Amino acid sequence: MSPAHQSSATLAGHGVLVTGGGTGIGKACAAAAARDGAQVMICGRTRSRLEEVATALAGEGLKVELVVADVTSEDDVVAAVEATVAFAGNLKGLVANAGGGGGMAPYHLQDVAEYRRVLDLNVVGTMLCVKHAVPKMVAAGGGSFVGMSSIAATATHPVFGAYPVAKAGIDAMMRNAADEYGPAGVRFNSVQPGFVTTEIMEGIPRDGSVFESYLANTPLGGVSAPDDVAAAVLFLLGPASARITGQHLAVDGGHNLRSGPDFRPFTGLLPDQLLARE
Repeated sequence: MSPAHQSSATLAGHGVLVTGGGTGIGKACAAAAARDGAQVMICGRTRSRLEEVATALAGEGLKVELVVADVTSEDDVVAAVEATVAFAGNLKGLVANAGGGGGMAPYHLQDVAEYRRVLDLNVVGTMLCVKHAVPKMVAAGGGSFVGMSSIAATATHPVFGAYPVAKAGIDAMMRNAADEYGPAGVRFNSVQPGFVTTEIMEGIPRDGSVFESYLANTPLGGVSAPDDVAAAVLFLLGPASARITGQHLAVDGGHNLRSGPDFRPFTGLLPDQLLARE
């Protein structure tokens, strides 16, 4: 049994909202929290994916509620938070997992609209969750907010455009929020996954240079599973981390100790060509 599948019911009675809960890491986080006794609400933009998660967990005897919501819409975030409180009676935890990247290109070839979209999804989406979760967590006597960052926040990822900037912004937000709301008993931390075997990463050929560049820079070797990230999130949500706030926890097999994976082959541009093509 993986760490994320172990249950101690330490989150019993805790209302937990997981954004982007229909796939990958969000799905694993929702499952881990539910198995640990939390009353979990998942949200995302695609109802069918959310329903698949709820049905799968129902097969384990776990009840998970769902609400369709886009974290870039403030009204949607308000509705998701309110739905969690209505379902669980409180909001003690929030996993701000919804996010994503955009078109890969060096900065001088970046599309501005796409750049802004990525920042809006990751940074503004997380901020809206903070804005509307904090009052509910304070009312519940405290809580834990976990932002979903990335090793791209600290290790350079050439041609990743807004994504590293957005994830670094989430880390900075968690640190500042931890300072602002610590006196009210609300903790803020972030998790920095490396390469995780999610649907998004299936597009990276396992026999290609990009994947090889990741493995070559991972001291523990291999890649992480969504459950590996969920285990770290579960720790940050629960009482075992009661004295931890304002921290960034890398779940990447040690990849953060070295350089990020080289995604430049996906652009069709060699390093010496990055400035030669307008």
